[in-house]
Amino acid sequence: MIEFNEDERLVAPEFNSLDAEDNENSLRPKVLADYVGQEKVKENLKIFIEAAKLRGESLDHVLLYGPPGLGKTTLAGIIANELGVQIRVTSGPAIEKPGDLAALLTNLNEGDILFIDEIHRLSRQVEEVLYPAMEDFALDIIIGKGPAARSIRLDLPRFTLIGATTRAGQLSAPLRDRFGCVFRLELYSPEELGRIVTRSAGILNIGIDDAGAIEIASRSRGTPRIANRLLKRTRDFATVLGEGVIDEYNAMQALNRMEIDELGLDNIDRLMLTAMIRNYNGGPVGLETIAASIGEEAITIEDVYEPYLMQIGFLARTPRGRVTTLAAYRHLEIDPPTSMDELGFEQTSF
Repeated sequence: MIEFNEDERLVAPEFNSLDAEDNENSLRPKVLADYVGQEKVKENLKIFIEAAKLRGESLDHVLLYGPPGLGKTTLAGIIANELGVQIRVTSGPAIEKPGDLAALLTNLNEGDILFIDEIHRLSRQVEEVLYPAMEDFALDIIIGKGPAARSIRLDLPRFTLIGATTRAGQLSAPLRDRFGCVFRLELYSPEELGRIVTRSAGILNIGIDDAGAIEIASRSRGTPRIANRLLKRTRDFATVLGEGVIDEYNAMQALNRMEIDELGLDNIDRLMLTAMIRNYNGGPVGLETIAASIGEEAITIEDVYEPYLMQIGFLARTPRGRVTTLAAYRHLEIDPPTSMDELGFEQTSF
């Protein structure tokens, strides 16, 4: 049996080593005009940024949330560029102690941006230091211990905190309420991803036509990071097996060889669905049982594989366990049970 590592999956939305071979930053747009998609977010952000510049004030704190790979970090960099200020980038797990946060905040200049990725992973102690910093632009520092301890307040420059998270529900209410601008990033349409692929191909000096770009985009799970990753791998096939230009045929052949089908499912997705159908009649089946049947960890299945399968309606969670839907049977070209009631829940038609 082939060993798979989710860190190396071509269709994994999280940043991994496959993105590090080329500098991903080179593909990131620097201004709002170059940022494709998320039109409502862009329109509102443009107004908020212009208003802040006209008033000569710092932008209100911004929370960006949504699935990984949609451009939250890119958008934070664009906001800094549009405002003409510096940005300091860190992540929730990297800020281990309140002193780490204090060091970051005291090194900011007036109007600067502090970007915290995975902000839902901040510790409770760090969060409590962040509250007065966001609200009053001040740090409350305890000096000394025991009865001699005293608190002093250190003023901070007015700054903008941009937080990014894939799990907005895990943010505490006090932290979430301190963000004045909250934006949810949505999955991209194939047309939007096609424009992103064409733009990235131009930056990387890759020859591509519109049909080739759409073919890659349609298999990218609505995620720009995956689209760029597939573009780079498709370029390799077009260089060796074609004439160096990615057209629809070359893109289709390359993606088929990489076992990524027309909906963006890879071999692990299909293995999981097929195991549920063949071994457990489509479910309901427990998460641990699925994990044992395909040789994966349960947490990996829940966090990495399930979300997209649920988004496209191939998998559902019920109180009794996971179940495959009629759409999954049709996509895998497997005959469903004579009565879909055998699957343990009411099916809808797709």
